[in-house]
Amino acid sequence: MNLHPVTARVTARIRARSLSLRAAYLARIDAAREHGSARAKLGCGNLAHAFAASGPDKAALRGTRGANIGIVTAYNDMLSAHEPLKHYPELVKMAARGVGASAQVAGGVPAMCDGVTQGRIGMELSLFSRDVIAQATAIALSHDMFDGALLLGVCDKIVPGLLIGALSFGHLPMILVPAGPMPSGLPNAEKARVRQAYAEGKATREQLLEAEAASYHSPGTCTFYGTANSNQMLVEVMGLHMPGSAFVNPGTPLRDALTVAAAERVCAITALGDVYTPIGHTIDERAIVNAMVGLAATGGSTNHAIHLVAIARAAGLLIDWDDLDELSRATPLLTRIYPNGEGDVNHFHAAGGLGFVIRELLDAGLLHADIRCVHGGTLHDQAWEPLLEDRKLRWRDPPLASLDPGILRGVAAPFDAEGGMRRLTGNLGRAIVKVSAVKPEHRRIEAPARVFDSQDALLAAFKAGELTGDFVAVIRAQGPRANGMPELHKLTPTLGVLQDRGQRVALLTDGRMSGASGKVLAAIHVSPEAICGGTIAKLHDGDLITIDAEAGSMDVCVAAATLAARAPARFDLVANRVGLGRELFGNLRAHVGSAEQGACALFTDH
Repeated sequence: MNLHPVTARVTARIRARSLSLRAAYLARIDAAREHGSARAKLGCGNLAHAFAASGPDKAALRGTRGANIGIVTAYNDMLSAHEPLKHYPELVKMAARGVGASAQVAGGVPAMCDGVTQGRIGMELSLFSRDVIAQATAIALSHDMFDGALLLGVCDKIVPGLLIGALSFGHLPMILVPAGPMPSGLPNAEKARVRQAYAEGKATREQLLEAEAASYHSPGTCTFYGTANSNQMLVEVMGLHMPGSAFVNPGTPLRDALTVAAAERVCAITALGDVYTPIGHTIDERAIVNAMVGLAATGGSTNHAIHLVAIARAAGLLIDWDDLDELSRATPLLTRIYPNGEGDVNHFHAAGGLGFVIRELLDAGLLHADIRCVHGGTLHDQAWEPLLEDRKLRWRDPPLASLDPGILRGVAAPFDAEGGMRRLTGNLGRAIVKVSAVKPEHRRIEAPARVFDSQDALLAAFKAGELTGDFVAVIRAQGPRANGMPELHKLTPTLGVLQDRGQRVALLTDGRMSGASGKVLAAIHVSPEAICGGTIAKLHDGDLITIDAEAGSMDVCVAAATLAARAPARFDLVANRVGLGRELFGNLRAHVGSAEQGACALFTDH
């Protein structure tokens, strides 16, 4: 199948736009390539420090023949998605020894959970934790002891942070190793029903807690298709997993076999062997385009409109929301996974999963098949399904047809002719909207603004019975420079209640929505943000706002001269500067780029 013209056009545009930056990046990582083992160049004192506590691997590390693999782990036992990583280092070390290599835990990275911090002060550190994770990854690998690395992480900011940090060591081969989703719990539709009932005062806190605990109930990733599971999809279509690794449940023999396979494979692709596969060459413009196509085809998380920009930039590539929008409009929507549908990722995986999606998109010419995958094959091989036969890891082709057309469909009969993500432009600036979970009749709104400077102010107005009629809820001063760009998912049940009552409502914000953005139209990541001179700072209650996701537009019906004459609102952000660690993140707030630049504080060319 020939490459789809839109995929080809966007890829060529990114390549041309990034020519000098990418060339400088590749020159830098190629110059860092080791000839021989990395530890061979260390002084004796340096090396002795590095293997002093290595027990059975001490002799191998003292020599310079076999590869040494760094393990960068996001393990902690509070977060369900990362608790299964506890046993991975020993599995990896045993696998490395079996092929004449060694492995060491190079370092840990922080892993915070947006589910725990949602609507709390800690959420203001969430997006910045990605940059801290990138820096922690760099610190872990800075000992220069390693010929390759395994990156152990799953959730929202962790995988993007690991990748950004890893790309600074782009001369090293690296494979990402996930933990897999927890088994299915309380059906998502029932969980959403209880949340809305609680928002209306029709369910008790104990009933809400019981529903939440039945949903999030065991080790493993949350089963809805939010940012964490979108991460795993992206890693697969970029060729950075062993095939089919994304959605195998934790604590199973197959999960362990995939971890062992990743460890064995990374040992084989170091510069000491014949199939050297550095991550900086694996992630190129084709892999980034594949990620954007996969995001559109599966209705993935809006957070990746930010993360993918930052990951690409770390690899010397420049992408923007126009690229994402063009690809999304050419890509059919192939999945309905909660919050876009009723089934969760376990149901999706059972129906044919990512292997089916990858094959369908390849057959349509929408994905680059010739990317450099860590397993040594092409992206066609990434579509394989893993299984155990006689306790040995094997792979097979995905099913020819979806086993559940209510969750997964092929290109010939998609859920929608276009993908799940759109870019909006107009006199309000630029923004992102996710349409895959929004019914067509709710994708356009023209209504007066109700302006708030926090999500708590909107919730207070709801409880006071003040949110009547149709309106666009404007929540501003929520951008990266204002307060770290927290997710505003706490608004979802409330706005859902109003929409179910028959009101036409939408959200307009320079903040983020959850990776589980749902059924209410939400124009998010508005840039420029309010405190950087964005028009959103000049909006008044009653201004008529039009958001049209189909047309890709967002405007306020105020004369240009009137708008220009308005003074922007002043925001009291003193309270956002201290408490729960926020005082330590002032430099990040001061230097962070815009949402469309990846909301990243690590690059100096904003």
